[in-house]
Amino acid sequence: MIQASNVTLRLGKKALFEDVNIKFTEGNCYGLIGANGAGKSTFLRILTGELEPTKGDIIITPGQRLSFLKQDHFKYDEFPVLDTVIMGNQRLYDIMKEKETIYAKEDFTEEDGIRASELEGDFAAMNGWEAESDAATLLNGLGIETDLHYTLMKDLNGSQKVKVLLAQALFGNPDILLLDEPTNHLDLDAIRWLEEFLINFDNTVIVVSHDRYFLNKVCTHTADIDYAKIQLYAGNYDFWYESSQLMVKQMKEANKKKEEKIKELQEFIQRFSANASKSKQATSRKRALEKIELDDIKPSSRKYPYIDFRPNREIGNEVLTVTNLSKTIDGVKVLDNISFIVGHDDKIAFVGSNTLATTTLFKILAGEMEPDEGSYKWGVTTTQSYFPKDNTKEFSGTETIVDWLMPYSPEKDVTYVRGFMGRMLFAGDDGIKKVNILSGGEKVRVMLSKMMIMGANVLIMDEPTNHLDMESITALNNGIIKFPGVVLFTSQDHQFIQTIANRIMEITPNGLIDKISTYDEYLDSDEMARKRQILSVQKEEDEN
Repeated sequence: MIQASNVTLRLGKKALFEDVNIKFTEGNCYGLIGANGAGKSTFLRILTGELEPTKGDIIITPGQRLSFLKQDHFKYDEFPVLDTVIMGNQRLYDIMKEKETIYAKEDFTEEDGIRASELEGDFAAMNGWEAESDAATLLNGLGIETDLHYTLMKDLNGSQKVKVLLAQALFGNPDILLLDEPTNHLDLDAIRWLEEFLINFDNTVIVVSHDRYFLNKVCTHTADIDYAKIQLYAGNYDFWYESSQLMVKQMKEANKKKEEKIKELQEFIQRFSANASKSKQATSRKRALEKIELDDIKPSSRKYPYIDFRPNREIGNEVLTVTNLSKTIDGVKVLDNISFIVGHDDKIAFVGSNTLATTTLFKILAGEMEPDEGSYKWGVTTTQSYFPKDNTKEFSGTETIVDWLMPYSPEKDVTYVRGFMGRMLFAGDDGIKKVNILSGGEKVRVMLSKMMIMGANVLIMDEPTNHLDMESITALNNGIIKFPGVVLFTSQDHQFIQTIANRIMEITPNGLIDKISTYDEYLDSDEMARKRQILSVQKEEDEN
């Protein structure tokens, strides 16, 4: 059990949290939600002890071990992967290393023997003999193959490091597990594995995530941060949303009835207060009026952008034909003889772990990269707008947001451009922000503003939900559902894919899988089963 008792945190004059009281108990998974800036990650740091509250206490059941997903990708660069995972239980790791040091001594003393015996007892009590196999199981589940387990962390790419750090947090069955955006940079297979792990995890979990499907799948409770308070709801994210909306609706309806009663009483008092025969009734109604209190309904601090892609022209029947596309990057054949035809009603999700192949394909279709072989042809009625996974070069300059957007606008009018910015929550002086100092979420919202301004009828979107808060993801999700054009996209957000895509493609080592279906149907399909079987066979061959 971990509990916050009267916790207050002030940053200058602003109270990020005010007298928060909440208890997280064993056997439950809590989704910690709130708008960007509400303090989700800060609250996790308070729970871990990394950050001291201004007032109040964090209480943890004595003897319980807390584990926290760390985001420092370089801290463990000089350590082997397997050791990094075992460090998730620092006490066990220290025992292992002390044992190794003692046994490596040439002049092994009687005192060393006594100490080694003590360590062996502690080691066995902590299931130390299973440590390496347990760590390997976690790594394999997350997609880190066995041949990487003994390499140094510095030799892994960013995505692989994220998976190792996640395995570190999960290692050793911690009593309290805190996860801050654990699905970031994970492929969909790894996310599904993590979902199953957490569903079967018996201890306390507190998780921050922008993935609505993930929260719905794993959470038993939802802790909502709003107005410096945390309100606990039993149920997952969808239950919280329905409950919170229902609560506001009920309070508004109750206030409406109270307002009608107030008006009725006021009219009676005004009409009969001077009437001697009615004076007692008027006085009684005055007392009744004084007792009526309207509920204080605060609007949520959450802000939803307005995302509406409106194409400037209707798309024709001929959209895109891709013929035998191939591309090799750094000696690796990323695309191998890829062919497909896109129809005018298609919203295609590219899924699977081979994200480099999808990014490369999107860059080629957007005209930013040339294929080695093959060709592609856009229909004459199409106009394309491209959202890149990495937008670093787009925002390397020092111009303001308004100046950055102006070249893409058909109307060279600042007021027109500011209208799009206002929809995307850039109000007032935000328009004069320099683009090179924007946060990740702000850059995404600027990119989406650009796409709306351009009015294209084909959207190519490579991980557009990265860096967005829950409210922006919901707005983008709804905006693409309503969009009457063609969409080619990839995302790690399960609900995003499921609610948008009517066609699924996956670039595999054995060719392109192309299926007209929803995402859930695709995951349950024969093609997916065959793919898993092929990968399993390949894995066995590699291990042998």
